[in-house]
Order: sequence, then C-alpha cells, then structure tokens
Amino acid sequence: MPVTTTRQRKKSFLRRLIIPSVATAVLAYFGFHALNGEFGLVGRARIEREVADLQSQLDKLVAERQELTARVSLLRPESLDPDMIDERARLNLNLSQANELTILRPRPLQQQH
Repeated sequence: MPVTTTRQRKKSFLRRLIIPSVATAVLAYFGFHALNGEFGLVGRARIEREVADLQSQLDKLVAERQELTARVSLLRPESLDPDMIDERARLNLNLSQANELTILRPRPLQQQH
C-alpha cells in the first residue's frame, strides 16, 4: 500500500496582514473624507462662511429694496410728496432756482441711465 502524505501549509505572515491592512485603508479613506471632504469638518466651516456672506448680502438687498419701495410709494398719485416731485423734476430736468447754489458731481456708474 502506498504511503500518502498530507501537506499542511504554514500560513504566511503576509497573509495574516491582508484583512487588517484593507480595514485600515478603508478607515483611513473615510476618516480623511470626514475631515477634508466637501461636507466634512473643514467643508462645513466653508459652507457656514458662505452662508454668513450670503446672509449679509441678502440683508443689504432687503434694506435697499425697502428704501426703494418707500421712495416709490411717495410717487404714487394717492400719496404725492411735493418734495419728492421737486427732487425728481430737478434731477431729470437739470433745473435750479436763481437763489440756489448748484454743485455738479459726476454720477456713479450704477446710477447713470
């Protein structure tokens, strides 16, 4: 009868490191993106800064709109303000009275029409 031998392989050192290495790589990947990703801790601070900037712009625009709305309401027929009519007429027609001093200033580029 022939003698059969069984071989047992000794587990190599590298084979035992495969699963911990893969797990470490996956944890490092997700850890990096939790800190530096678009929605990570650094990204959240950037988003909060953008929100604050946009909120300040919104506040300025709301205040400007309220001011313009108030000025337009003074020009409505039911609530005409004589001072507002005088101001608009002088501005548009470039008129002044004889006893007034006129100071000419260039208009900013935004307000020129």
